[in-house]
Amino acid sequence: MDKEKKGRILAVPFPSHGHINPMMQLCKRLVCKGLKATLTLTKFYGKKNMKEKSGLIQIETISDGDDEYDIFDRQSVPDSVVRFTKHGSESIAQLIEKYESLGDPIVGVIYDSLLPWVVEVPKKFGLVAIEFFTQHSGVNLVEYHYYHKLIPYPVESPVTIPGLPLLQPEDVPSYGVYLGNFTLMASQFSTVDKADFAVINTFYKMEEEALEAMSKFCPMMPVGPTIPSFYLDNFIENDKEYGLSVPRDDSICINWLNTKPEGSVVYVSLSSVIFASPDAKQMEELAFGLKGSNYNFLWIVKDFEVEKLPKNFAEETSDKSLIVQWCPQLEVLLNKAVGCIVSHCGWNSVLEALSIGVPIVGMPVWADQPTTAKFIQDVWKVGVRVKRDENGIAGRGEIEGCIRKVMEGGRTGEIKENCIKWKTLAKEAISEGGTSDTNLNKLVSKLTSSP
Repeated sequence: MDKEKKGRILAVPFPSHGHINPMMQLCKRLVCKGLKATLTLTKFYGKKNMKEKSGLIQIETISDGDDEYDIFDRQSVPDSVVRFTKHGSESIAQLIEKYESLGDPIVGVIYDSLLPWVVEVPKKFGLVAIEFFTQHSGVNLVEYHYYHKLIPYPVESPVTIPGLPLLQPEDVPSYGVYLGNFTLMASQFSTVDKADFAVINTFYKMEEEALEAMSKFCPMMPVGPTIPSFYLDNFIENDKEYGLSVPRDDSICINWLNTKPEGSVVYVSLSSVIFASPDAKQMEELAFGLKGSNYNFLWIVKDFEVEKLPKNFAEETSDKSLIVQWCPQLEVLLNKAVGCIVSHCGWNSVLEALSIGVPIVGMPVWADQPTTAKFIQDVWKVGVRVKRDENGIAGRGEIEGCIRKVMEGGRTGEIKENCIKWKTLAKEAISEGGTSDTNLNKLVSKLTSSP
């Protein structure tokens, strides 16, 4: 590992854990290949006193124009984007000037694709600009077609897009009434032609057809999976967690799992975003689906979800369940007791499960999740997707059946074999000489050769 530091990169993630974490891991990889890195947090996140534990990354705060609130707490996404564009651009420029004055100049800026306006700042300073897409390529292909009006939004009939399987309306990214969020997602491609590189959190063999199709419009370099190195190739010393977090007690879940037989636990972790949380009816159906499966289950129920649980459910299932508000997900997935994950199909969780080799029961809600669930079941074949009724509810019988299919057939059948396959290919891609590792080396070469 090259210890000589040849330049500093500035990383600007979208202000959400699901975007900060992969950006952090990308920075760690680049640091271990000879760069220095500074990651920016909005002042709201900075006030949480989150620490980067590895010591590899420096943290700085920037303003998004409304520093007292999480971006998801605001009523108007378009208004938030306008404020962030103005105040964020100013803050990033000030940081570039600060490091220049310290004799530690920034050589390039990596920014989240949900912040396309950032590209103007490094261009103003003559720096390398790298746009980082944190969704998988299949989702990006659909959203590219949305942005250029090549397919309608909303989709009301099956669509054919080169590089993708036939997509039904329920398979495409959907934002419901959140049109501001749809505009935000589609805008990822508004300035990508100005970037020097577009990189994406996936790996080539996993999405070969989608990446090749996307390359005709917008070439993207896969650099993933961007999860802690311990679970892949151990390239980064002691890298077992994302590293930017409030200290918590990890022992409760792991100690409980260690008392359970191998492959006997269903791990349930759905969206942490309030507006994507299951309603009371869906929580009830999920609860009784888990109970009916007769498997042990570890269920992450957020503080704002506890009141949605059926009355006395936790007490009645205490012999087979552990219901908590948080757990160390990567360690949980790695534990031999876990037989599958019931997931909302957020891309980070899916990449973690794929990289560790855990089958997935998909319960997608919105945004990119339905498309990811389609790939989980029909393309990568590492799990199943729960079907919803005409009211949008996944019934207890459907949930129970999907859990049984994965737990009883997945461990020795096609699903488990495919989990092992993708786990192996993920490690191969990010290890020395793999496709993602090679692309990271190209980035380092470009950044260190710039004037």
